[in-house]
Amino acid sequence: MVNTLRPRQLNYAKKINEYIKSKPPEELLNLEGPGTESLAAWFLGPKAENQDLFSELIMQAIEANCNDRMEYYRQDPKYVTEGLKESDEYKHCVKYMKREYSELLKRLKNSVPFFSYRYQAHMNWDLTMPGMMGYFSAMLYNQNNVAAEASPVTSYLEALVGSDLCKMLGFDTKSPKDKRTIMSWGHITCDGSVANLEAMWAARNLKYYPITVAVALKNDPSLEAAKGMTVPLPDGRRCPLIDLDPWSILNLGIDDILNLTQRMQLEYGISVQAINKALDPYTIQSLGFEQFSRCHLKDAQPPVLMGPATKHYSWPKNAAVLGIGKNNFLNINVDNDARMDTKHLRTQLDKCLATRQPVLMVVVVLGSTEESAVDPLAEVIAMREEYRKSGLEFAVHVDAAWGGYFASLLRKPHAGSSGLIMDCHTPDFMLSDYVTEQYNAIPKADSVTIDPHKAGYIPYPAGGLCYRNRSMRDLVAFLAPEVYHGETVDAAMGVFGIEGSKPGASAAGVYLSHRVIRPDQSGYGKILGKALFNSKRFYAGIVTLAEPDDPFIVVPVQQIPAERKGKSRKEIEKQLHYIKKNIVEKENKDITPEGINLLKELGSDQIIITYAFNFKDKNGALNADPNKANDFNHKIFEALSLSPDNPDHKPELIITTSQFEPEVYGQEFVRTFMRRLGVDDSNLITMNFLSSTTMCPWLTDTEKGNFVPVLTKALRDAVIELAHDFQA
Repeated sequence: MVNTLRPRQLNYAKKINEYIKSKPPEELLNLEGPGTESLAAWFLGPKAENQDLFSELIMQAIEANCNDRMEYYRQDPKYVTEGLKESDEYKHCVKYMKREYSELLKRLKNSVPFFSYRYQAHMNWDLTMPGMMGYFSAMLYNQNNVAAEASPVTSYLEALVGSDLCKMLGFDTKSPKDKRTIMSWGHITCDGSVANLEAMWAARNLKYYPITVAVALKNDPSLEAAKGMTVPLPDGRRCPLIDLDPWSILNLGIDDILNLTQRMQLEYGISVQAINKALDPYTIQSLGFEQFSRCHLKDAQPPVLMGPATKHYSWPKNAAVLGIGKNNFLNINVDNDARMDTKHLRTQLDKCLATRQPVLMVVVVLGSTEESAVDPLAEVIAMREEYRKSGLEFAVHVDAAWGGYFASLLRKPHAGSSGLIMDCHTPDFMLSDYVTEQYNAIPKADSVTIDPHKAGYIPYPAGGLCYRNRSMRDLVAFLAPEVYHGETVDAAMGVFGIEGSKPGASAAGVYLSHRVIRPDQSGYGKILGKALFNSKRFYAGIVTLAEPDDPFIVVPVQQIPAERKGKSRKEIEKQLHYIKKNIVEKENKDITPEGINLLKELGSDQIIITYAFNFKDKNGALNADPNKANDFNHKIFEALSLSPDNPDHKPELIITTSQFEPEVYGQEFVRTFMRRLGVDDSNLITMNFLSSTTMCPWLTDTEKGNFVPVLTKALRDAVIELAHDFQA
């Protein structure tokens, strides 16, 4: 995926970069230039401003496919002749097809307007034009990435995309000269749920793989040469694998486990075929959990997994699918910022160490799907090193299905990039120091879920999974003879993971989008940097929505700095006043450096903000009933959301809702939120909240300027009207 720039382009890019380095961040935010305008070329536009361009490019795809059909076997005869087209039956079928197609287009008018400035609900927005073009053009060829034989082009594109995703995340993607060098690998899945399932599957197989190897070394004569093979222990000693007790084997180092097969080949001269044949009868894949445990782990505890309460719903579901059991996925509490509480994680790990209960995986979320919270990955990585020394090993998986592409804000473009490097001034400083630290720790994790069809603005289905150590993929490889004919493994994407058939169009969509919009600061970093800036501006508008005499208050989950630091009510009000006068009421170009610095501290870790309202009675007293507050927020959601039951309802702003459950988020988190909302917390209940996701990079920079006031006015009007209803 490398395309060298022409000298003129390279020289221009160099000058831009030099200019950028000479400017402070607050000036770069408002920098005008060719690079800023590139966003206009990447999307169809909220008002279909690029309709002519998009139509022209899509027609090229149709023409290219038709030309291929005509040229591939030129001597073959036609079937659809001009005479056939003149038949009554043909004409009738065409007329019927056009009529039904027209009806479908009418139905689709009621689809969710993800492309609109006003859509601020789920993690979805418009699609990149190159993403749609790549998907559409490859869809016409209907390639199946189950095997390179069925998709010689798109399977290769998937391999390139996997490498690109790994590079964006910070993994090593250079081809090693030494076969033993650890190298990353990634591929496309249908979605993040399947990627999470594969990661859990790989972690489960990884945990029990050395047990399989030890049993095979003892029992199979073909492995006699490697019978004395030693492995490193936490205390620095080396010991023969077959002499270790099960607990020690279950807690060997991850890379040491993944290197066992290679060592049998390179150090002991045993062929891959002989190794696979010897190991297969003893694997958990072959025996299943029950028989494997009964034969090889009679006294071992059942394994557990851990992850934050904010985890995606796929995690307990996947634990059930793999036979681990959803109850063995242990919830870790979150703090008031909805980030994983590492003190609670430590408590759970200590219990496992004391009772000798295997830990398969700790899941760390970089961008929760409801709060956009980034868990303390760097601390979890450091904690794992600590527990390794105590003899407890576990995989660390990063669920960055939503947040993975934000890594592009930290990746500097280079001269060999395939994108046009003309502008590197994306406001990457909008990522907080805390968030940056967590993203810099990604390369030390073992696997990462990342979804191009979320923050990559790619058509569905396009999830993704990346491994730090490519050998981990072999733990979930099933080489079906009917589809695998010995092609190079990098192109045979379909032999790894859960899925069989999958569309090559998805890989082509991601590939072309990455070629045009590089996953670094020149491309996706620019889009997401601006979206992050806009989200913070939207947050500023929401937290300052309520005037003193209004019949409501608004409480964001993500506190403003003064409240987070425990300042007095007077100081909090002073900061809110500053936010309103110096950020909310200003256009982008008029915000001062001081305002920009404060803006950096506002909102969530990424671009989803969560908040709730409470109403006042006619005397100005705040409602104390949590159930009534829940009803109030639900009514706001109904007023500002789309419903299939009422397709004619088109709200001025579209938001979404969810709930804070005490048994999931932890009692302290929910109790704190209730107190801030002003309701009675003596009876702890599930609390409703609202959320807004700002993926639009143009929201504060339309042809008429900042559009946020239009959205906050729509929200304010709806809340005031409903507050009066509740007062009555």
